[in-house]
Amino acid sequence: MKVKYLYQLLFSHISVLLVAFVVLSLLFVQYVETLVYKNKTDELISYGENILKDLERGSERPEQVINQYARVLFGRDIQFSVFDEHMNLLNPIRWRGPAIELTQKELQSLQEGRPIVIKYDLKRYDQDVSLVALPYIVGGRFVGGILLTSPIQGNQEMISDINDYLLYAALIALGVALLLSWVLSRVHVNRIKKLQDATSLVSAGDYTVRTPASEFDEIGELANDFNQMVEKLNLSMEEIESLENRRRQFMADVSHEMRTPLTTINGMIEGLRNDLIPEAEKEKGLELVGKETKRLIRLVNENLDYEKIRSNQVTLFIEKIELDELFEILKDQLDLQAEKRGNEIMLETEAGAAVYADYDRILQILINIAKNSIQFTENGRIAIRGRMEAGETVIEIEDNGIGMDPLEIEKIWRRFYKADLSRTGNPYGAFGLGLSIVKQLVQLHHGAVKVESEKGKGTKFTIKIPIPQK
Repeated sequence: MKVKYLYQLLFSHISVLLVAFVVLSLLFVQYVETLVYKNKTDELISYGENILKDLERGSERPEQVINQYARVLFGRDIQFSVFDEHMNLLNPIRWRGPAIELTQKELQSLQEGRPIVIKYDLKRYDQDVSLVALPYIVGGRFVGGILLTSPIQGNQEMISDINDYLLYAALIALGVALLLSWVLSRVHVNRIKKLQDATSLVSAGDYTVRTPASEFDEIGELANDFNQMVEKLNLSMEEIESLENRRRQFMADVSHEMRTPLTTINGMIEGLRNDLIPEAEKEKGLELVGKETKRLIRLVNENLDYEKIRSNQVTLFIEKIELDELFEILKDQLDLQAEKRGNEIMLETEAGAAVYADYDRILQILINIAKNSIQFTENGRIAIRGRMEAGETVIEIEDNGIGMDPLEIEKIWRRFYKADLSRTGNPYGAFGLGLSIVKQLVQLHHGAVKVESEKGKGTKFTIKIPIPQK
């Protein structure tokens, strides 16, 4: 059975209030009742002790003392009887006092000098009374005592009035509590309802929804956590959408890149098979097929390499590598490509500078960056510099090519991203994977890479790789 949270709150609030009020009422009534009877018994004891003292002082005329007290006490609805050691009532008040009805145990207690105090007695007399019996001890010997009784009807009426007032107070408090509980419960339920509605919108795919948050209570903190969760979901969805767009773009680029060489290869094969290509052109055609095949292999290898790096399947063999030797090898590999673009590669190395890295991977990092500089520089200069400072090796590759806008700098590290989409036929970095691989490899070396660029003035890549501490 489904019970609304509002009614659960109301029931819990009212239940707690009722239980608390009933317990407090019972305790209060018991306290008042005990206090009333204690006051009454204390009053009876006080009168009894005074009577016994006056009887002791005026032992020659006890009837006069008894009569004096009788006029006072009977007016207060207190009856008393004075008796001797044989439990005989003393004259002249035999007819006015209560009959002496003590049990053997109570009589023994009196004879031993202990008073008897009963808050209320329901069976001994014709009416319910409070009863006090005090022993009269002279020279250590029991010579009699005094019995005082007072009806408890007035006390019960007062307690009954108190109960009535408590009942009225309970009804008023219950009404006020019900109203306040309803208002407060509605406030809390409305706050939860907003979270519920927001959750429904999120489950429907709306990640822009937000709920009022605060630090006032747990519901406010929950709303704050909910907003943070939705914000992260929204960022994740944007990233997923961005990845999906890049995946589509990648598939389109790969399809385009593969279709061109495959079409060329297929055409050359068909031409060779059907003798449609002149003998003088066959060597040139086979060379073209070889280039296009290598291009396809490079595309596949770059993707495989990137996935291996991302899944931590690459093991690095760190060694000390002299920068001047490394740069010379880099220059030898890229000189031909740079000359085709009219570029000059310049090396600047600090004496004794070295890098602690995996030889193949650091060379791959530098080649990918340098190729990128060659790709976007024409009739210019590519400077490769190296030095050691503050526990790390710093390598800079700077060109004076076309440069980039600030918004483009962060995008170049994305997989499949190409700064110049029109250069799909360029054999270097055409697939937008080179710089993605660079960043992954630098991070594997616990290093960092950053880019500084200005449109029309060139680009500078700075790589920092830490030197191991001995």
